[in-house]
Amino acid sequence: MKNRLNSMHPSQVLVMGFIALIIVGSILLSMPQASVTGISIGSVDALFTSTSAVCVTGLVVLDTGTAFTLFGQIVILILVQCGGLGFMSLASLIFLLIGKKITLRERILIKESLNELTISSVVRLVKIVLIVTFSIELIGAVILSFRFIPEFGISAGIYRSVFHSISAFCNAGFDIMGGFKSFSNYVADPLINLTFIALIVLGGLGFVVLIDIYNKFINWRKARLSLHTKLVLISSAVLIMIGLVLYFSLELKNPKTLQGLSTKGKIFSGIFQSITPRTAGFSTIDQGQLTTGSKFLTMILMFIGASPAGTGGGIKTTTAVVVFLLITSVVKGSQDITVMKRRIRKDIVLRAVTLFVGGLSLVVFMTMLLLIIESGKGGIFTFENILFESFSAFGTVGLGTGITPYLEPLSRIVVIISMFAGRVGLMTVMYAIASRMSKHEDKIKYTEDNVMVG
Repeated sequence: MKNRLNSMHPSQVLVMGFIALIIVGSILLSMPQASVTGISIGSVDALFTSTSAVCVTGLVVLDTGTAFTLFGQIVILILVQCGGLGFMSLASLIFLLIGKKITLRERILIKESLNELTISSVVRLVKIVLIVTFSIELIGAVILSFRFIPEFGISAGIYRSVFHSISAFCNAGFDIMGGFKSFSNYVADPLINLTFIALIVLGGLGFVVLIDIYNKFINWRKARLSLHTKLVLISSAVLIMIGLVLYFSLELKNPKTLQGLSTKGKIFSGIFQSITPRTAGFSTIDQGQLTTGSKFLTMILMFIGASPAGTGGGIKTTTAVVVFLLITSVVKGSQDITVMKRRIRKDIVLRAVTLFVGGLSLVVFMTMLLLIIESGKGGIFTFENILFESFSAFGTVGLGTGITPYLEPLSRIVVIISMFAGRVGLMTVMYAIASRMSKHEDKIKYTEDNVMVG
């Protein structure tokens, strides 16, 4: 077994690691001790919940706050933390605690899991990632406790604060408020909204960006922000602002969402709604009551997702930026893709296009499967709600229009596969499948020819 693992491509090991974590989680969640009824929730529901937790999605077929015992909720929380950090970061933490030396192969695996380009200083990077993660989650829990302790008591308040701080920073979307309501009761609460917004944004920016910002503005090192950090910050800010303006335009006259709220409630819910589709999954307004335009906008934001080396999913902000720059360069007739006086490498452009097309193809294929499996159902099983579910699963967002608990078992398997591909990374899955092919370069070169496109 050890020799077999050593011969595997790093991307294959990452995929197998996530699969192993999901299997262990599903076994624990299928135990009677995890259910409030004392009866197993079943293998399919356990697998769905475990996958959703490890892939930090937040789509649920059972209400986390009422269907699971304390044991079940803690299992889910541990899976969320492991999924948010990545299993190689978690393994590195264990190695560091027991004093085990991290080998070169393990450093390569860490590099793959964190989307780093080189293996230099990856161990130091992991240490910083762990410190940053636990520090931000602790600060978030302390702030949330000022609201939850007075409302639920000391022990229950602290537990809710810790659970939701971890879930928010990991962009998981799991909540234990009960009744599938998420945080709709706190739509105008400044402390809840601002804390969750901060946790979601920090988790979605990516650890590399957070470290870059720390070195530049807090540690006062004489270092420039990298091109990656600049693109992430600019694209994230632009998406938030565009989302906010469009949501206000689409929902201000909707009596089921923003119209009946106070001015403060409208502002907070608009900002929250522009941020949460970026793979967070929490909500303060009913997603099923959004206008068709808002649902479509939410799908776009869910597809783009968070940023590389972060806790979110989607194709990533930088992928969308590179594809946009490629289209711009083609329109201009330029051979190079440039931004901020820097030229983007062709292999990065090819990866971005592959991720964009591959992700969109997966969503389309998944939507067709769900439409076939759920055909004949009326009510909330509309085309837009099923399409919304597909984008939410691939983007590992967790926002839903209410159809998830009523999906057929086969549909749940389809969603599980999509969540896994969205979290582990479509490119990583593709590398894992085609790793052997990539080792061999084609020996036969054929004559070039022209094909008309467009």
